[in-house]
Amino acid sequence: MIIFIVFLIIGMLFFILMMYRNGLENNLTKHTFTFEHLPKSFSPLKIFFISDIHRRVISSSLLEQVQNSIDLVIIGGDLSESGVPQKRIEENIKMLQNIAPTYFVFGNNDYEIGKENLEKWLKKYHVILLNNTSKSLTTNSGETIYLIGVEDMSEEKDRLDLALDNVPQKAFKLLISHNPDIYQKVEKQDEIALILSGHQHGGQIRLFGYGLYKKGKVHRLKKSILLISNGYGTSGLPLRLGAPAEAHYIEIRNKLEYK
Repeated sequence: MIIFIVFLIIGMLFFILMMYRNGLENNLTKHTFTFEHLPKSFSPLKIFFISDIHRRVISSSLLEQVQNSIDLVIIGGDLSESGVPQKRIEENIKMLQNIAPTYFVFGNNDYEIGKENLEKWLKKYHVILLNNTSKSLTTNSGETIYLIGVEDMSEEKDRLDLALDNVPQKAFKLLISHNPDIYQKVEKQDEIALILSGHQHGGQIRLFGYGLYKKGKVHRLKKSILLISNGYGTSGLPLRLGAPAEAHYIEIRNKLEYK
């Protein structure tokens, strides 16, 4: 009986260690999306998307996989949370900003460190905050696309209507929202090509294929394509099972290139 208990404890410790190591993985998930209405001078548009960093230190080995090949960095919220040292947050911001121009939307945990504090650090490192606003990007040939970002949906802070103000209806639009539930507020006539989100951690710990949330994936829906990331960090316990930690390399191309 004692031997059985010892082996049971050893097995449990090994299982916890495995989940801890899973939470520190540096998986880079790659996607290619094609759209007929993407201006040709933007094709291909290369994006590094990372969400739900929380307490993690971004690994240089992850960033080395995309160094010198990225047009934009997008942080999909939960860059931080209560108790994360300021120095760690700043170092993560600096590492991302060194790759390419960086854009950010708030996640629910970001408010825990004080909205004004985080905005100050973002401004210091020239990160562009998409806070119920849009940002136009224009190539030398004069073609334009729009990045649209909404504040987190907690406490009904999101205002997609404001973010879409002054954005031409027929323009190519990419929407960033920490919470994927923003899809329910998107209308078909908004003509948003792609939505980038996180928040759910893929359930973080999935047993027998089940978790609190579904595993992150790409959803090709009627109103838009929706990418939900498993996220890079963890909340609560620093453990993962069945929902690998990930960041994303995204290529967006003009569909006519393939014809």
